[in-house]
Amino acid sequence: MTARAMTPADAKTRLGAADFVLLDVREPSELRLARIDGALHIPFRAVAARASELDRTKEIAVICHHGGRSEMVAQFLVRSGFPRVANVDGGIDAWAATVDAKIPRY
Repeated sequence: MTARAMTPADAKTRLGAADFVLLDVREPSELRLARIDGALHIPFRAVAARASELDRTKEIAVICHHGGRSEMVAQFLVRSGFPRVANVDGGIDAWAATVDAKIPRY
């Protein structure tokens, strides 16, 4: 099983739903440049150690800058038994370009 792809528009639509988590795996320095309100932040290198903080009953969409790190985290979560995992295509850069121009691109 693999993580499915999710568009930034679909992730934005789901943001705030009780059964959905947008997991931002970027570094704290990146969050200072651009952030999505409502996202849960766990830096890439800390996800394995902090995976127990994630609710397995919720859909988890993982986001990073362009999609590479989030894809690795999404696959890790799938291998760890999380049943509903998606990778946000294009990351926060695509989010800023397609659904929320107020978010700075870097």
